[in-house]
Amino acid sequence: MQTLRRPKVRDQVAGQIQQYIVKQKLGPGDRLPTETQLAETFGISRLSLREATKALEYLGIVEAKTGVGLTVGQIDLERVTEHLSFHPALHRADPLQLIDTRVIIETGVLSYVARRMAEDSSTYDRLRSVADRFRSARKLQTWIDLDIEFHRTLLESSGVAPLVAFGDLLHVFFQRFRESVKKAQWEAGAESHRRIIDALRDGDIPAADEELRQHIEDHKSRV
Repeated sequence: MQTLRRPKVRDQVAGQIQQYIVKQKLGPGDRLPTETQLAETFGISRLSLREATKALEYLGIVEAKTGVGLTVGQIDLERVTEHLSFHPALHRADPLQLIDTRVIIETGVLSYVARRMAEDSSTYDRLRSVADRFRSARKLQTWIDLDIEFHRTLLESSGVAPLVAFGDLLHVFFQRFRESVKKAQWEAGAESHRRIIDALRDGDIPAADEELRQHIEDHKSRV
């Protein structure tokens, strides 16, 4: 039998710890077995175990607390997103697939955003505040940063937290389409943002859906 290299052992153990958490139905704050117990269970050294738990700690899956030991943590979606956004598969993805992915994710939250706007006017105010700042954009990077902020705020306004993480993965979209943004008419883009949120405020989800689709799919003509 071929001896596993340490990185492979680390990855396998990290996976086993995650499976243990799921099978035991543990939640944030629940304690895990001690390092010694886990190392004995998996038949590895405590050093290899620590390599695995350090990787899980970074993502927030587990926490190591002095005097307490290992506990289940709260997943840090920002860190997960940071790593996945640089995954080669995303950078090699067909640009048309990136566009379609954005359409699916963002149009899917519109009804939720409209509902929250009806319940709390500050939801509209936050989105309008970002949309209005496009008028003062003079540099490409400023425009891109505002575009990212607007679409992230749109996802956040849905109240469906996991979708924000998926949306963040599409930051690679804005870098892939940097030149496309540069060629686009900035003022037209800014007006499109305002039409989207005005339609949501008015409860006209079909109009918001059509405007958002056109807004995103407009990049197809420049691929």
